[in-house]
Amino acid sequence: MKHFTLSNGAEIPAVGYGSFQATDGYGKRVIKDALEVGYRYIDTATLYRNEAEIGEALAESDVKREEVFLVSKVWPSMLGRDATRKAFEDSCRNLKTDYLDMYLIHWPKEGEPDTDWVSRQAEGWKVMEELYREGRIRAIGVSNFLPHHMKPFLERIEILPMLNQLELHVGYMQEYAVRYMRELGMVIQAWSPLGRAALLGDERIGALAAKYGKSPAQILLRYLVQREVAVIPKASTPERMKQNLDIFDFELTEEEVFFLSCIPQAGWSGEHPDLM
Repeated sequence: MKHFTLSNGAEIPAVGYGSFQATDGYGKRVIKDALEVGYRYIDTATLYRNEAEIGEALAESDVKREEVFLVSKVWPSMLGRDATRKAFEDSCRNLKTDYLDMYLIHWPKEGEPDTDWVSRQAEGWKVMEELYREGRIRAIGVSNFLPHHMKPFLERIEILPMLNQLELHVGYMQEYAVRYMRELGMVIQAWSPLGRAALLGDERIGALAAKYGKSPAQILLRYLVQREVAVIPKASTPERMKQNLDIFDFELTEEEVFFLSCIPQAGWSGEHPDLM
């Protein structure tokens, strides 16, 4: 369970490093720390404005580029025949690499009103398919796509997305969307897997943490991985980074998974793909 396999056979670590705002105040040092403690999956995006720092960290690290599964995302305003390829090349230049292990459409639309989102998605995806066939991207996918975004998208593409990143955590599991995407053969990956720390002080999570000798964050991450959801938690200190990786020496019971799956909504970011 330490890895998940995408539909094209590529493997991704079950626990990756989420870099959103991670470099703020820390710079490339935090990425180098993540690599040093064992992370081999780094998630970023054009929007995060930290690709250059990640590129510098990778270049200065003793970890070989081919050992790191490097992921970036294209913003919906950059979808289009020329714009998507330019965004991809810009990301590669900033990251100091000539290929990406995975490239995602970051959000399905720019918000409301956005009447042209379906055609722009299709144009951008066609470029991503070309880059995939050229060997410049090892896997392609989406982020924050819900079923009503996916349906018209599927009618206009040739290669199915291999992964969908969604906000998922105890208290916000989007069960219908997860089931729908899995039926299409996608790996599901959780951003904000700790729910913005909303449940870290919850006594129910604390009781499980005490039982297993783990931290509340480790319980929340283990829950997702046991449900076959990859996770990309953010952490700023090596100690927290190591803790987030150390979730494979225990297993929640089936009853505990059921219980955590039914906790009422908590920790939702308030971000919805139709309202961004």
